[in-house]
Amino acid sequence: MPGQPGPVTGHAADRDGPIGWGHGPTGSIYDYIRVATFAIGPDGLISQWSSRAAEFFGVPAHEAVGADPVTAFVPRELWQRGRARLDRILSGEEWVGTAPYRDADGGEGLAEVYLMPDSGNPGATCLAVDLGRLRRIETDLAASEAVFGQTPTGFFLFGLDLRLQRVNDAFAAGLGLPHAELEGLTPHDLFLPGEAERLVIALRKVLAGGEPMLDLRFTGAVPRGVAAPARDAVRSWAISLYRLNSSAGLPMGIAGQVLDVTSRHVAEREAAGVRRSLALLNEASTHIGSTLDLETTAKELLDVIVPQFCDLASVDLYTALLSGDSGPIAVRPGLSDGCGELRRVAVSSVVGGASSVLGAEGSVPVAEAGGTLCYPRRSPHARALRTGRSVVPQPGPDPLLRSTLVVPLVAREQVLGLVQLARAIGSEPFDARDVAIAEELVARAAVCVDNARLYRREHERALILQRSLLPPGNPAATGLEIARRYLPSNNNTEVGGDWFDVIPLPGSRTALVIGDVMGRGLRAAVAMGQLRTAVRTLAMLDLDPAEVLTQLDEIARGLGGDSGAPGADSTELYLATCVYAVYDAVTQRCVFANAGHLPPVLLSPGEPARMLDVPPGLPLGVGGEPFEEVEVTLPDDAVLGLYTDGLVESRKHQLDEGLRAFRTALSNGSKQLEQLCDEVLDELIPHHGEDDIALLMAKVQTLPEDAVGDWKLPSEPTSVSKARELACGWLLVRGMDELVDTTELLVSELVTNALRHGRGEIRLRLLRDRTVMCEVWDDGYAQPRQRRAQETDEGGRGLQLVSLLAERWGSRRTPNGKIVWFELTL
Repeated sequence: MPGQPGPVTGHAADRDGPIGWGHGPTGSIYDYIRVATFAIGPDGLISQWSSRAAEFFGVPAHEAVGADPVTAFVPRELWQRGRARLDRILSGEEWVGTAPYRDADGGEGLAEVYLMPDSGNPGATCLAVDLGRLRRIETDLAASEAVFGQTPTGFFLFGLDLRLQRVNDAFAAGLGLPHAELEGLTPHDLFLPGEAERLVIALRKVLAGGEPMLDLRFTGAVPRGVAAPARDAVRSWAISLYRLNSSAGLPMGIAGQVLDVTSRHVAEREAAGVRRSLALLNEASTHIGSTLDLETTAKELLDVIVPQFCDLASVDLYTALLSGDSGPIAVRPGLSDGCGELRRVAVSSVVGGASSVLGAEGSVPVAEAGGTLCYPRRSPHARALRTGRSVVPQPGPDPLLRSTLVVPLVAREQVLGLVQLARAIGSEPFDARDVAIAEELVARAAVCVDNARLYRREHERALILQRSLLPPGNPAATGLEIARRYLPSNNNTEVGGDWFDVIPLPGSRTALVIGDVMGRGLRAAVAMGQLRTAVRTLAMLDLDPAEVLTQLDEIARGLGGDSGAPGADSTELYLATCVYAVYDAVTQRCVFANAGHLPPVLLSPGEPARMLDVPPGLPLGVGGEPFEEVEVTLPDDAVLGLYTDGLVESRKHQLDEGLRAFRTALSNGSKQLEQLCDEVLDELIPHHGEDDIALLMAKVQTLPEDAVGDWKLPSEPTSVSKARELACGWLLVRGMDELVDTTELLVSELVTNALRHGRGEIRLRLLRDRTVMCEVWDDGYAQPRQRRAQETDEGGRGLQLVSLLAERWGSRRTPNGKIVWFELTL
């Protein structure tokens, strides 16, 4: 319109207008409350239209300027009232009130309108505010003030310079400082240096990225200037940070919420300590006592507690406990002065240069493992040994150690030794809970140590018993070179029931026995001893190998009966495997019988070693099946091998593989029997050795041609003199003149008895080895029995004479009769 100002739009007008006609570059409160400004000229028409007015009403400036504000923005029904009000304002009246308006989309709203006449100029300036938006802002501000001012949670506002701009009462009360002293402080004024730097980094990160950071944990001290003791009280805080943005999305500062979680932190630390303690005890229950070895058990305890629980520890045990003495090896609390000799069996430390574990009365050197020591009577260590109770010595002068603890090893009301624990400077000292945990750990270890002690004693006794039942030295056998080896298992667990024996029999025969009682420990060793004794007894009866195993089977089943011992299982079976072989040096024939054992191995000259085809049979103690016999002729220089399964079988190697390695070692081994034994063990033990090993090897040595004299005589009286003549002549030819008279007398007596009490052809045989043996064979089954002859008896003194003059004598059955024999020492 002519003569009226044109529309004002654009940034220039916004910057230069008297009341800010547009948006500022950084935004302002007007962006939140939605405000519009425009001017009305003297003619009542819009003369100026700001950009905020264009946004508020949705009408651009070129449409608004020159328009009637009443008809353009006021509902039709209010036009008359609006025109009257506008006329009064143009005449100089100021008006403030609410007025409905319609925006560009046709929606109706309510605005709070400020109409002010221009001073000295006709026209008016109008300021319109969206009343709905204004009420919401008022509500938000009230709610914000309520939260900030009345909540018990601490709130704060940091500016862009990372200084506190505002804090609420809860935050100020938590720090113990008034609001005025808190405003303007930086994080370095609130927290310790390390924690302050962490907070600064977090604040900058939130400012830069805009993402909130929740539940950050800080530990800080109350700032200086606060009266004690609050000034030195260290607290824990949980802080959440949020960036404050302007309407333009630019950062204005950082708001934060603070919770004092000191009590929660203490509770969490306590709970974490309890969890660590439970984990430590759980590890101890699974790690300590994995073996029945005293030294290993002590080391396992230290593996658990160092460094998880302490920085240095040692275990001392009474030397009597380690010596295997069957006498008292420990003392009951109160019955000792605690000055007995101990041996340090284990030491573990993560403290470099720690020189001693100190008590209140002096120092005790940290001896190397294996060293012996005695504690002074007044030392805390002696007091712990004497009373059986833990002692926490006063800190000593050692600059590396902060706290020490002495805990006695007590099991079954006996003190076995003690455990010393120490913590270095920088670690927390031992408290009451630590003492309780240490006592629980040591108590568990003490039970394992005592079990290892009891096992060691039983193991040593069983080992002594087992070795005492094995043949001493190299047993002699007619026509055989014997080599044997017995090795306990490599893992030093319980002794087994392996055994072997070489039993000389009449007639230049030898019984070779090897067996294995199933199971381990003292009971297996005792059962082995009983079976070995039974084998020797049965061998002296000159029973066939199959019959010997049959009788052994009955004995083994008897061993499995009710022992009468408290808690004994009356249904427990004693099972054993066994090979029993009888070798005749004259015929070079060997008869085998097997009771569930591994088959013998035979190495013949010029041939590879092979397994003998001996029926396996059932183990002793099972019963119900007869045992079979196999006769094998052994050639000159042949090697017969009997062994237990520990030699050829283990968890890592199958039996077939071990047997193949055994045969290979025999085939490629030395011609010397002792050396061959060593070579077999050297080849097989690296792959095995988890079980006891018994190895019995026999090499055939042919008897000299003149070692045997064998004659057959008819059943006639003249055979008595013929027998005397043959025997004496045989002795004289071999230079044994000193035995002629005795042999002549005893041969005459035995041949006479054969004629009188036997039947059929008579056989006379003389054998020379380490002794001279004379055998008289007949076809009678009646066994001779020595009896005491009365003065009036005409006979019955012949066997008494034999018993008096011979080194040994006896009789045995044959398939067709019997043999009566006597033996004379060379």
